[in-house]
Amino acid sequence: MSADRLITLAIHTYDKAVALKSTLEREGIVAVLNNVNLTQPSLSSGVRVRIYEKDLPLALRIVENPDIFNKDSQLFDSKPTIIVPVDFSDYSHRACIMAFNLAKIHNTKIEIIHSYIHALPIDKFKYNEDISISDLNESIESKAKANMSLFVNKIVEQIKFGIIPPIKFNTHIVEGVPEDSINLFAKQSRPIIIVMGTRGAGKKEKELIGSVTGEVLDTCRYPVFAVPEGANIFDVDKLNHILFFCNNEHEDIVALDTLYRLLPNAHIDMTIINIPSKITHIVDSFITNETDLLKYCKSNYPRFNVSLKSINVSNLKPEFSRIEENAQIDLIVVPNKKKNVFSRFFNPSLAHKILLHADIPMMTIPV
Repeated sequence: MSADRLITLAIHTYDKAVALKSTLEREGIVAVLNNVNLTQPSLSSGVRVRIYEKDLPLALRIVENPDIFNKDSQLFDSKPTIIVPVDFSDYSHRACIMAFNLAKIHNTKIEIIHSYIHALPIDKFKYNEDISISDLNESIESKAKANMSLFVNKIVEQIKFGIIPPIKFNTHIVEGVPEDSINLFAKQSRPIIIVMGTRGAGKKEKELIGSVTGEVLDTCRYPVFAVPEGANIFDVDKLNHILFFCNNEHEDIVALDTLYRLLPNAHIDMTIINIPSKITHIVDSFITNETDLLKYCKSNYPRFNVSLKSINVSNLKPEFSRIEENAQIDLIVVPNKKKNVFSRFFNPSLAHKILLHADIPMMTIPV
């Protein structure tokens, strides 16, 4: 069999054949149209779309996923969604890879969102004093659209070659403060999870206040998956060891149930770290101590191999180093309670502290 031999990929009506030929050629595949009825071509019974045999695997991937490769198609549907905020950085792209793999597991679509901020009068001095604010804002928006186009092309290229799963996705460019735009978009679309990229731990320490990911995980009422730029796992089915923080409250069960649903195929080791609450809660709960929690997990989460461990949270950074030396942690999970702005500023949440110090993927689950 010759790679240069022309083979028939599909037989369509003329209009559909031309549309398919255009899509294939846009992705770099040479396509030829032939009338099926060669003896009487005037009596059309269909048009063959023929390609070179060497292009067949790529062509089939494109044909099987027309909504991704057809630039004119509408991608909106009623499926659940995963939100991926991006700033077009490498770690945003890493977050996209994780999100697309999650979407494949849950049969959801992806919403990629980028937020930009309009210029203020003082910003003219950064560029050109003679330029108007409206022209400056138009330039900022045009740049965001151009960057989104390049970002999408990179994703489509990786889908084309099977590097990431072929998942339907939409893109959105909105004006506003990033964390506010993300929270508003989440309220409107009700995602199963938000996946965000973050810088490495060393860089995050320099930008704790103002970290978009930190603000989102502290204010959003949906699970947030933070993927650091140094992450080397992009598929939740490949997770081996989870670190789960709890404080023996009934909210822990809510978070565990959510985690179990978000990882439907995972058979993993999970180490539970108990952090006693500073406030005594009087609740009618069957979970009163670590032993009860361990029994409950073994009974209700059979795919998780659960163990218990203690940690000195007041000395978080060296404690993490010690745990990482003894066991490779693939994911940290933190039940996260909403705080007001003053509490977040003067007493950052455990999730915010971990985001700052740990260079490990982290999932926060609102409770």
